Amino acid sequence: MDPIHHLPLLAVLLSILTFSVSLTSAYDPNMLQDICVADLQSELRLNGFACLPMENVTADHFHSDSLAMAGDTDNKFGSKVTAAAVTVFPGLNTLGVSMARIDYAAGGLNPPHTHPRATELIYVTKGSLVVGFITTDDMLFEKFIKIGDMFVFPRGLVHFQWNNGTTEASVMSAFDSQFPGTQKIGNSLFASSPEINNAILAKSFHTKVQVIADIKKEFM
Repeated sequence: MDPIHHLPLLAVLLSILTFSVSLTSAYDPNMLQDICVADLQSELRLNGFACLPMENVTADHFHSDSLAMAGDTDNKFGSKVTAAAVTVFPGLNTLGVSMARIDYAAGGLNPPHTHPRATELIYVTKGSLVVGFITTDDMLFEKFIKIGDMFVFPRGLVHFQWNNGTTEASVMSAFDSQFPGTQKIGNSLFASSPEINNAILAKSFHTKVQVIADIKKEFM
C-alpha cells in the first residue's frame, strides 16, 4: 500500500467532493430516490444504470478501496489511472460523483485526453507535475504544481499531466459525474475501429500518408 502522509488530505478531499456535488445538477440526472445502486448485470440500457433491488443492497456497495494501492506505471507512458467510477463502485449510481488516482513514474505522462461528461479537479499527493488544458480557441493554460496543490480541468477540454521530475508523483482526482468517460486523443485518431483513412489524417496534420501509417503502427 502506498500511504499518503500529507495532513490536509482529508479536508481537501472533502472539499473536492463538496465541489463535485455542487455541480451535479448541471450534468448527471437528478436523483428520484435516496439510493440506486447500479445493477451492472442488468441488460436494461438507459442514461445511467438500472437500480439493484433494495433487498440485495448492502453497505459494501457504498465502499471501495480501489484507490488505496499505487497503479503500475511500467508502460510506454509511465503513468497509470485507477478509476473509482460507477462501473467499479456501484454505490455511486445517480450520485453524480466519482474519483480516480493517477500515478506517474519519473518522466511519466498522462497524455492529452478529454472527459466529455465531467469537470476534473486534481490534488497532488506526491511529487510534482506540469499540467495544462487547451480551450476551444487553442489557448494553453499550463502550470507547475506540487504536493498540496490543486488544479481544475474544465469539462470536455483537452488536458494532460506530465511528471517532468526525477521522482514518482501521484494525484487524486474528483469528477462531477459518476461516469466521466475518457477520450484519449492519440487513440481516437490513430487507433479507432474502424480506422480513420490515412489520407484524411495526413491532410489534417499537413503531413504525408506514410507518416500517418508509421504513427498508427505505434498504437497497435
